[in-house]
Order: sequence, then C-alpha cells, then structure tokens
Amino acid sequence: MAASIRNILEDMGEDPNREGLLKTPERYAKAMLFFTKGYEEYAYDIGKDAIFNARDIEVFSMCEHHLIPFVGKVHIAYIPNGRVLGLSKLARIADIYARRLQVQERLTKQIAQAIEDLLQPQGVAVVMESAHMCMIMRGI
Repeated sequence: MAASIRNILEDMGEDPNREGLLKTPERYAKAMLFFTKGYEEYAYDIGKDAIFNARDIEVFSMCEHHLIPFVGKVHIAYIPNGRVLGLSKLARIADIYARRLQVQERLTKQIAQAIEDLLQPQGVAVVMESAHMCMIMRGI
C-alpha cells in the first residue's frame, strides 16, 4: 500500500523523497489499515462475553443508547428479550461496521443485525446522524 501511495504522490508532481514526505506513504498506509480495521473484527466476538440474563427485570420499552462516538452519532435501541448487552459493546459493534468502506444505509442495517443475532431482542432500532467527510472537507 505504501508503494501505491508513493506512486500517487509522484503522479501529483510531488517528490516522495523530500524531507516532509519521506514517511508519508507508510503513515498513510497505517492510517488506512486503522480506518478500515472493521474488516478484521466481528460483532459476535465483541459481544459474546458481555451478554447478561435479565429475565428478572421486566422491560417493556426500548433501552436506548445514544451519542455513541462515531463520525457523527449512532443511536441504538432494543427491547430486551431476557438478555442485555454490556453498554460498551454497543459502541464497539458500531465501530466495527463504521470502519469499513461503507454507506449509511448498510451501516445501520449491519449494526441492527448484529444486535439481533447476539440478543434476539423483541425489537431493535438504529438511527444515525452523520456527515459525509468528503463534503465537510471539500464542500458540496
């Protein structure tokens, strides 16, 4: 990947051997691997050890967890069906799918499906408030 970035810099007319760019291809490659690490993680592995029986708690309304950090906000809510998931695991599940090359519609569905698969709740909802980073950086 670093070699490809080096080629891109050259194609832009830059000298990848100049002082300010010497380590840029490697840093860029490292950043891309971090930003897309969701391809190497799975929601089941994150949540399997953080599911707790809650049959003694009668819950008939959504358990909403919002303001989960993301480039934007993800609101996750589910109606428990005898089992609940540790709160931090919801944020990690959102992070797994957010760190893939992605569209918002697929992302919300994947988060909801992961929670459905882990907990088999009575219902689950995922709502996102986000901004497209290309629009933020470049304008419309």
